[in-house]
Amino acid sequence: MVDIRAEIAELRIFSRKQLLQKWHELFGGARAPSVRRELMIPFLAYKIQENAYGGLKPSTRAELRRIGRALETGSGSLTPNLRPRTKPGTCIVRHWRGKPHEVLVTEAGFEYGGTSYDSLSQIAREITGTQWSGPVFFGLKKTRTARGQSDE
Repeated sequence: MVDIRAEIAELRIFSRKQLLQKWHELFGGARAPSVRRELMIPFLAYKIQENAYGGLKPSTRAELRRIGRALETGSGSLTPNLRPRTKPGTCIVRHWRGKPHEVLVTEAGFEYGGTSYDSLSQIAREITGTQWSGPVFFGLKKTRTARGQSDE
C-alpha cells in the first residue's frame, strides 16, 4: 500500500507539469483547473485522501448542498444541522384531520406526495397550512406546548 503522507508531501516538490499529470491520473482525465500550482496541491491532496479513505457521506454532501443553496439565495440557515438524523429509508406517518400523511426520509432530505423537501417543517406547513415545527408536528420532538395539543 502507498504511504499516503509521503504521496501528499511529494506534491509540494512537483512542477506544475507534474501536478497536471497527477490531476489527470486522479480525476480520470478531467480538465485541470487553470490555477496556480500552490492552489492545485490541496485539491490533489484531498483527492488522494478520498481515494484512500473514502469520500463524504451522502448526508454530509446533502448538508453542504443545503448550506450552499442558502448562501446562493441569501435565505435559510447557514448553521449546520447538528441534531441526530432519522435514518434514510425511514417512513414517518402522521394522522392529521383523519387522513394519514406519509413522509419518506431520504439521503437528501424528505419526500412527501412525490415531492422532495429540505425540511419536515416545509411538509408540516404544506399539510396544515400554518407554521409548524416539523419535528414537533411529526412527533420526533416534544415541546411543552405540543404535549397537550390535539390535531383534530
